[in-house]
Amino acid sequence: MSPADPAPENLQSKGPKRGQRCLNQQAKQRGYASKDNESSWFRSLFVHKVDPRKDAHSNLLSKKETSNLYKIQFHNVKPECLDAYNSLTEEVLPKLHLDTDYPCDLVGNWNTWYGEQDQAVHLWRFSGGYPALSDCMNKLKQNKEYLEFRKERSKMLLSRRNQLLLEFSFWNEPLPRAGPNIYELRTYKLKPGTMIEWGNNWARAIKYRQENQEAVGGFFSQIGELYVVHHLWAYRDLQSREETRNAAWRKRGWDENVYYTVPLVRNMESRIMIPLKISPLQ
Repeated sequence: MSPADPAPENLQSKGPKRGQRCLNQQAKQRGYASKDNESSWFRSLFVHKVDPRKDAHSNLLSKKETSNLYKIQFHNVKPECLDAYNSLTEEVLPKLHLDTDYPCDLVGNWNTWYGEQDQAVHLWRFSGGYPALSDCMNKLKQNKEYLEFRKERSKMLLSRRNQLLLEFSFWNEPLPRAGPNIYELRTYKLKPGTMIEWGNNWARAIKYRQENQEAVGGFFSQIGELYVVHHLWAYRDLQSREETRNAAWRKRGWDENVYYTVPLVRNMESRIMIPLKISPLQ
């Protein structure tokens, strides 16, 4: 055996040390695993448990006794064309709704007074839900007067967008009313997943805003931009609006609604609108 070769007794002495190190390492790993399991179990005590929903929020919040679907449309009009746009709209739309086979009701038509300028807002109700909407669209495709109306109207527009809406079960159904009134459309863009919480709070709070008959309708979006809520209010004038809103703060419970719903909102907008002559909401 050469001097460079390790002695047999050295090999034997190193073997037990290596084995002991392996055992120690395995024991340490088992200890870490045990601690991880304990930590995971401890953390699980504080994990938020998701309450499983058995239905979509659209079914939980909308009116069960009706199958009404609403469409809201926003038209941004060229400033120099607004008067011509209003005249054309007031001439053609009432004719379309004279057809008794047309399963659609005109709810309201407005120009924005304060908010986004040179804008028209229209609200329709389709009695019968999505089948009624499809029926209307198919009929309009065959209506030559409507097609000519759209062609002429397109020359006056800068842009347009729409949403399909359902109405909250606890709100009034929007019905024709005499004027003169101004209307406020308050639009809330909610954080995704908060619609049920919003509805639960407003179901309790709407009573604080009905004494002066200012509540017209409340809706939430189904198609278009989602998690959007629209509240429609009517007032005699801007001073009446301020007095009515201030009076709500003197009612016990209204402050709680604001406290719990404000954190649900990502963005909000207010429009003050003036009805067109043909609007059922005056």
